[in-house]
Amino acid sequence: MENILFVASECTPFVKTGGLADVIGSLPQALQTNEKVDVRVILPLYDEIGEEWQNQMTYYTSFNVEFGWRNHEVSIYTLTRQSIEYYFISNEYYFTRKGIYGYYDDGERFVFFSHAVIEALQHLDFVPDILHAHDWQAGIAVALAKIKQPIAHMKTVFTIHNIRYQGVMPLDTFANFFQLPDEHIAGMEWGGMLNCLKSGLFHADKITTVSPGYAEEIKHPHYSEGLESLLIERDDDLVGVLNGIDIRDYNPLTDPAIPVHYRSSRVKKRENKVLLQEKVGLPIDADKPLYTIITRLVEQKGLHLVQHIIHSFLEEDVQLIILGTGDPEFEHFFAEAARIHPNKLVTMLTFDEDLARQLYAAADFFIMPSQFEPCGLAQLIALQYKTVPIVRETGGLKDTVQAFNEVTGEGNGFSFTNYNAHDLLTVLDYSLTIYRQREHWLKLSQNVNKSRFSWDDSAHEYATLYRELAESNLTTEHV
Repeated sequence: MENILFVASECTPFVKTGGLADVIGSLPQALQTNEKVDVRVILPLYDEIGEEWQNQMTYYTSFNVEFGWRNHEVSIYTLTRQSIEYYFISNEYYFTRKGIYGYYDDGERFVFFSHAVIEALQHLDFVPDILHAHDWQAGIAVALAKIKQPIAHMKTVFTIHNIRYQGVMPLDTFANFFQLPDEHIAGMEWGGMLNCLKSGLFHADKITTVSPGYAEEIKHPHYSEGLESLLIERDDDLVGVLNGIDIRDYNPLTDPAIPVHYRSSRVKKRENKVLLQEKVGLPIDADKPLYTIITRLVEQKGLHLVQHIIHSFLEEDVQLIILGTGDPEFEHFFAEAARIHPNKLVTMLTFDEDLARQLYAAADFFIMPSQFEPCGLAQLIALQYKTVPIVRETGGLKDTVQAFNEVTGEGNGFSFTNYNAHDLLTVLDYSLTIYRQREHWLKLSQNVNKSRFSWDDSAHEYATLYRELAESNLTTEHV
């Protein structure tokens, strides 16, 4: 049995800002249940983690970490949930703050976190065969694991969840943050800056990302955020493993957030639609096609395309509900659009998990026209709630949504290739046509009902990767 230590900056249900937390909250469960590996998770202990969790934690140990000119005390607390043991790194200076990101010294905070993780390995009663670090916040942990070798023969895996965010700092911080010879600067430097993501990519034994499509895209300049040459160099060690979702949690048959439970019944889905229409003040009509957008209101999510076509699209006999917060440009635009189209568009500038689930359960279509999307979880959740996704063919969206073909009857959604507002409007119009054609809509609905993206397959791919790395250790030991 392999021992795996996940290193990450967030994890459901303790603290979440995005999809990374969902992965760290779900993948270890699937690995431990299905693949019989021992997985543990180490995280910062933020103030944001609620008292209901902190009250369940047990003090484990304390030690000092030399970092810069300070000697920091670190305490570790533990909590076991659903058979997974979690370690929380407590440090008042770096983690006792409101929120978890958005500070001027975020780079410094997570470099410190990585130092603390490597030091903690000497104090845990758990010896990992694999250290599996996630995104830039844990990239330095991979570098330090390779440089300091705190555990003999420990291998490392580094997962890119979103290559746009890299944890970049001035290069002169190397002298402040590391008591290492200058020869190690090259493995952490990129473009004249200290780069945490690059540090993980350079030092890891294996690199993964969250979909096969994204693994290919990030080797091209348009998607690589400047790192394509390094990724091409490491191509043999780069693997795309598609994310899944926790289908026990996202289950319309048992979800306590939705009013009418169903497995695949369109009749009961329409009941959810009527209740939601009443709740948000739209005209009540179970037959009217309901579209939804549930997202962060940022450029990456393709919202400039939506801006260009929304008034034209709302000339049709449709309803649209937008849920999310983000850039003021988009918040103001969609709030004003809802004022112009009061009987067709509702904009809710908030994020409410229960309301999001009610939208998934009620809507006929889910719109996700992203500029880029490493994997995307929202389209997987939509499919789980039997809502038809409309996506742009990029990253994980292309891997999970197959365009409906009315001739062959194949496909579980709608898609378009070019990042173009006219193409988005064309596919929206086509989705409306299929909705009105009973035979095609029935077939598409049947295909959606068969779509399933649990963590089982992904966990098996990761377990295979871990075992290959562990076997390479055995081979090395016998040479």
